[in-house]
Amino acid sequence: MGKNSYIVNPKSSLTMKKTILAIGFLWTFVAFSQTDQELIDVAKGEHIKAAKLQDFQANQKTASYDLLSHKLELELDPAIHYIKGKVTTELRVLENTDDIVFDLSNNLQVASVTSEESTLPFTHENNELTISFEDDFCEASIYTFTIAYEGVPNKNPDGDGFVTTTHNNTPSLYTLSEPYGSSEWWPCKQDLNDKIDQIDVIITAPAAYKAVSNGMVISETQQGAMMKTHWQHNYPISTYLIGIAVTDYEVFSQTVEANDGHSFDIVNYVYPESREKAEEYTQVTVEIMNLFQDLFGEYPYKDEKYGHAEFEYGGGMEHSTISFMGNFSRSLIAHELAHQWFGNKVTCDSWNHIWLNEGFATYLSGLVENHFDGEADFINWKRGKIADITTSRAGSVYVKDGKLDNIGRIFSSRLTYNKGAMVLHMLRQKLGDDIFFKAIRNYLNDEQLAYGYATTDDLQAHLEKESGQNLQEFFSDWIYGEGYPMYDVAWHQATTNELIIRMNQSQSSKKVDFFEMNVPFLVMGTNGEEKYIALDNVLNGEEFSIAVDFEISDIIFDPKFDIISKNNTISVDVEAVAELEMQSPLKNTATRIP
Repeated sequence: MGKNSYIVNPKSSLTMKKTILAIGFLWTFVAFSQTDQELIDVAKGEHIKAAKLQDFQANQKTASYDLLSHKLELELDPAIHYIKGKVTTELRVLENTDDIVFDLSNNLQVASVTSEESTLPFTHENNELTISFEDDFCEASIYTFTIAYEGVPNKNPDGDGFVTTTHNNTPSLYTLSEPYGSSEWWPCKQDLNDKIDQIDVIITAPAAYKAVSNGMVISETQQGAMMKTHWQHNYPISTYLIGIAVTDYEVFSQTVEANDGHSFDIVNYVYPESREKAEEYTQVTVEIMNLFQDLFGEYPYKDEKYGHAEFEYGGGMEHSTISFMGNFSRSLIAHELAHQWFGNKVTCDSWNHIWLNEGFATYLSGLVENHFDGEADFINWKRGKIADITTSRAGSVYVKDGKLDNIGRIFSSRLTYNKGAMVLHMLRQKLGDDIFFKAIRNYLNDEQLAYGYATTDDLQAHLEKESGQNLQEFFSDWIYGEGYPMYDVAWHQATTNELIIRMNQSQSSKKVDFFEMNVPFLVMGTNGEEKYIALDNVLNGEEFSIAVDFEISDIIFDPKFDIISKNNTISVDVEAVAELEMQSPLKNTATRIP
């Protein structure tokens, strides 16, 4: 049976009415806000960067070792689509094996593979580099070797991998490797099962340009007409989160002052023609950083830096410590910064669970909307998400195995981004702020997950542990299940002090029998009174009795758009009113929720 409960809303009736009317008016004339469009662009951009996923099969041959470090020494000129490099790798063998396999595009030619002792035999075919030692690799042994290579990286029409282009007629180079573009420009291991403990990226490029990568600049050394820039990153990192960019950047910084006295910089690399606007728009990053630190704990890479690097792209890419930015809108800044916690510190352990990266990043952009613009704008943000989610009756947040060859499905703005974000909001509503945010911090700081990989089960376990609730039904319905509920609600005021609400539910998809939900209502009185209630609806036809101390004029279903639903109706229970009409006549009203 359902539990009857209510939450008193401290806002005045007049304020709430004005808020609801304002939101409805705005939505009537504006299909979606600028912020919504920006987030759609983010999702579209991240769809594009997955362009090679449909041709990729996880390489089981790379599972035999644990990466300890990479040193990438790269020679680049953004005016020339070419790369020459050496990659020195230290790894630990996990099982006895005959050879070590890296992912590397056939477009690149390997000149040699060497260790301190000898030159090593190798084969390079089918986009795999296979390295052999004279003796078999022994379990638990550590090996170091260097791969020298060069060539013309594949020119992908979708703009990921290794890209040379121009801005304002100036040559520009960048990489964008999510999910499997790294092998287009360096020999690596691309599966989501092994983070590299430490990387050095040393870029030699014409001195007219600045070279950008993860972590901190160790040195810049001019050698004639060339500049050698040494970057180092000392946190575990997934291969797809390593990035480089080279062009005529100008640099400016902001500083984040932490409560413990520790400070770090936000370093921005922008085109000269963009600098004035970029300096204005990126100022907000410090406040967003402080908001996220308050909610989710300290910035995961505070011993190094955060930063932005402008690039010629429609969206953004959350490389650890340095997000590549196609623009500097507040929503994109928030989305990519959120990924430093959700996606970079804790990374989905397969593309089935990509919502753990993108759902969180999208929801945090909504929290930024609420923080800067207030509740009315956040309500409108949620309404826009629900409108998009419910444009189709089917589809799960979790990416099922049969869909992993479908790029659009994995990076679906409707399911992975928007529905993932709203499911997180519904969990927050269900558990309450204190429990929800504490559980998320525990998830981020779990020693088994921090700077590693996580699944949906890991998130569920932390939410359950902190709340003491069994959330299996919720996750089955909302993450693994499909669709959304549609409500038919009838109400009447049985006595002066009692409100009766009866709820019936149908589902948009037959794959969910019933969505057990805390369903919110705003009860409004004839003299301006109001009461905000949330009813735990667990079965069809369920009736709730709620104490009230005023005459009811109207009831609004889900006034703050806190649950995913569509085609809801709410009306006075005419039959019940007829029975009571002689004692307490009520005004019959009906409202249809779009």
